[in-house]
Amino acid sequence: MVRADLRNRSASANAGASINGAPAPASAGAVEADRVAPSAVGTSKVDTSKPERHRPALRRSHRRQARTALLYILPAFVFYGLFVAAPWLHSIWISFYDWDGIGPSTWVGLENYVAVLTEPLLQRALLNGLGFIVFYTVLPVGLGLVIAAVIAARQRRGAGILRTILFLPQILPLVAVGVIWRYLYGTDGPINQVLTGAGLGDLTRAWLGDFEWAYFAVGFVGTWVTTGLCTMLLLAGMQKIDPSLYEAARIDRAGAVRQFFHVTLPGLRPEIVIAVTVTIISALASFDVVYVTTGGGPGRTTTVPGVLIYQLVFTSNRVGVACALATVLSALILAIVAVVGRLGKERS
Repeated sequence: MVRADLRNRSASANAGASINGAPAPASAGAVEADRVAPSAVGTSKVDTSKPERHRPALRRSHRRQARTALLYILPAFVFYGLFVAAPWLHSIWISFYDWDGIGPSTWVGLENYVAVLTEPLLQRALLNGLGFIVFYTVLPVGLGLVIAAVIAARQRRGAGILRTILFLPQILPLVAVGVIWRYLYGTDGPINQVLTGAGLGDLTRAWLGDFEWAYFAVGFVGTWVTTGLCTMLLLAGMQKIDPSLYEAARIDRAGAVRQFFHVTLPGLRPEIVIAVTVTIISALASFDVVYVTTGGGPGRTTTVPGVLIYQLVFTSNRVGVACALATVLSALILAIVAVVGRLGKERS
């Protein structure tokens, strides 16, 4: 009876609250249930024991992968350290000594570097190397842009053969290239024979023995070697440019010239930077072609740093000066390459 009376009172109280528009107060049991519900449902515990157990295994797997990658690249690092970095550092050390390569050496400080910057012969070699940038970089990149644009615009049969022919000089050893061009430039070589047959006999000359033309003749060989490389790099860059950019340019009534300067060239900045970097290094470090064709002559007209370093070591016994010249050349190459890379990043 008492329980029934309590239930009736609770029901009447709830009904009265509903009539007045206010929600009925929850019973004590309901309140207690609400207090318990969040801890039972809303804040249920998450089992984090499994990830904790897996973390050491993941770390061990990452360490194992890192060790495997290190084993793959370690031979390259060892080779580079033994045959590139160590000799280069040793060369820098020798550049501060007066040494003939056989007897005892004498510390001279910066005298060898002063000689590199003041002796006319050494200055001439550096200037000749810088001048080769025109033949190895400027002309090949310019010609490569034109040839690559023509090939990309006219994809016909024979394009693959043309690309192979253009890239062929990169496959040939530079010593072989020098021998071939020494024959072509010979007094009785094919070039003079063609000029004679065309009625231009007055233009024939000993190209590699002429003081005025020897430098240009050797430089043209560099142009022939690097043009194919630049063409292939730039052609690959053109093929990755989005065709919709050209379509938008045509909608804006842009002609072929405007498309080239506003679409093609901006899209080729990475490839141009690579081509310029590689060819500048080839120009300043040239040795094989010059040594085989002219040996640095006639006189000193084609002497470049690579040839002069060889002559200083093996004919003049000035090993310290040769090492100083090599160090200056390395610093010059690094500076130019850094500037080219910086300009490429800023414009991109």
